[in-house]
Amino acid sequence: MKGAAALLAVTALAPLPVSAQLAFGPAIGDQAVLQRDKPIVVEGEAPAGTALTVTLGETIAQAKAGKDGHWRATFPAMKAGGPYRLRAATRDSAVEADGVMVGDVWLCSGQSNMELPVRRALDFDGQMNSAADPMLRLLTVPKATATKPRRTFGEPASWEASTRDTAPEFSAACWYMARELRKAEPGVAIGLIDASWGGTAIRAWLDPAATRKIYGADEATLLDAYDRDPLDANVRFAPRWIEWWRTQDKVEPWRTPNAVQWSPLPGIAPWDRLGEAPLQGLLGWAWFRRTITLTPDQARDGATLSLGIIDDGDQVFVNGRPVGNSYGWSNPRDYKVPGHYWKAGANEVLVAVWNSYGTGGFMGPADVLKLTLADGSSIPLGDQWRYWISTAKGSPPRPPWDAIAGLGLIGNAMVAPLGRIGLRGVAWYQGESDSGQTGYDVRLRGLIDGYRRQFSDPALQVLVVGLAGYGDPAPTPGESGWAQVRDEQRRAVAATPGTALVSAIDLGSRTDIHPGDKNELGKRLARAALGKPGPQAVSARRDGSDVVVSFDGVEGALTGWSGAPISFELCAQTCRFARATADGATVRVHGDGQPVTRVRYGWADTPVVNLYDAANMTPTSFELTVE
Repeated sequence: MKGAAALLAVTALAPLPVSAQLAFGPAIGDQAVLQRDKPIVVEGEAPAGTALTVTLGETIAQAKAGKDGHWRATFPAMKAGGPYRLRAATRDSAVEADGVMVGDVWLCSGQSNMELPVRRALDFDGQMNSAADPMLRLLTVPKATATKPRRTFGEPASWEASTRDTAPEFSAACWYMARELRKAEPGVAIGLIDASWGGTAIRAWLDPAATRKIYGADEATLLDAYDRDPLDANVRFAPRWIEWWRTQDKVEPWRTPNAVQWSPLPGIAPWDRLGEAPLQGLLGWAWFRRTITLTPDQARDGATLSLGIIDDGDQVFVNGRPVGNSYGWSNPRDYKVPGHYWKAGANEVLVAVWNSYGTGGFMGPADVLKLTLADGSSIPLGDQWRYWISTAKGSPPRPPWDAIAGLGLIGNAMVAPLGRIGLRGVAWYQGESDSGQTGYDVRLRGLIDGYRRQFSDPALQVLVVGLAGYGDPAPTPGESGWAQVRDEQRRAVAATPGTALVSAIDLGSRTDIHPGDKNELGKRLARAALGKPGPQAVSARRDGSDVVVSFDGVEGALTGWSGAPISFELCAQTCRFARATADGATVRVHGDGQPVTRVRYGWADTPVVNLYDAANMTPTSFELTVE
């Protein structure tokens, strides 16, 4: 029987009625793994007030559904073992999950470098020779967003054993980590839960408590308003966007559309495919304008403006009034516009589109662009558009309902449904989308606190991957958004017991934001899970004219591959590269007679580094104040 919500009709004498309301939570199903050595929590849904008997093998627990229909049963901690049958039964119905193991459960989460599947990693064909492992179980959480925490996934999902057919589409970093852990304890089953989404910001994964603490009550209130009335929330948010726009461009097309020179848009498609030279390769802002003529009856009753998918972000105005703001390259834009926004005769629709990467604009096809009237009829909007390119280049403020950077929207839909299942730990690989934004350490600590709240484990282990290099190496010292994120990852981990930072700084590719060596990354994650995360800088002190940097987590001694350690900088008002010498768990950065207040290492998007310990582990970027 397949699926966590499969219903069984079982009794000693006759089949019991099937109840569609009785179900396990989405993380429970055939071939699931439950966490060993911790109380085992099993949750699900049932009619309100229903009493349940829940059995795991020979162990029995009782539960009762609350007024909201949610029930929870707790079993005593168990050692690794199985397979077991897990069964929840009321007087007249039951659900079962077969082949359940007790072992270690890991949640793997983040953006595209965690999502990147095994089939896209290096040596895929060779690695598939060892893909089959019935004790390694995989669960992929479907992508979804929600303004409030959910108890179910956006779509059904089921556990699968690792095979040559199932492993290729699973997270490579997560799978390779688990494969190493399986070698360390061959008799322990491992369950992997992949909840990842490319391009997402960390704030999209926060729980409601962290969201409110970090971003304040006003943002939480605005998100609540969007849940009740999207148009009202957009109207409240628009002044922030407009104020920002005025820092970018003196022209306000939504107020004075005739103040700029518009060009005909030849079609509806990503703008790189339209054959328009001004749009080719555009990273920045383009405005689109469409005039819609309505009768008095059509205008009076309101309509829904459908624009299809827009890449990346949009701010939409109707007759100068804001009606919608979205971000994301996979979500269609459908904005309900009330009658008093429209007028009989000509109406002006203006769409500001921001593109930050790749191509942009209306993704099409043309027939998805339309105005749906109150009587169900529609006016096609797949032609007659005009465009104008602004000189604005900046990134706009993002609303709290933003699909991939909204406040907690992804965590609400992809992590909250896991409930209070037991976890061995969490592996987190994200930060690329937060480059250039300060305070990543605060957001990361909020994320970790949220995990520990949800899973009722104040000591839950969290492994954080320091960003891999991407982009051209820097020939001279300078500022780096990626190095800043790495250092803030380091600071958050240093301040949070039970966490570990796993460096991937040397595993990147300057030409590919998705480096393929996830095998080595998986090995490093596994070492960290076993208590050996590798060297990280902890302090810097003066020693005469030199600076001595001390490291924790060093196995053996630090050494510079192919010579002395490089990528060290001494800084005061400015920074300069400096000569360094490794000695055990320290590195001496030699002074040059100039003032020194800080020392930096690997401070570039793609630094060239050669500092390793005896386990071939390397530290990530850091900046330390010299004491």
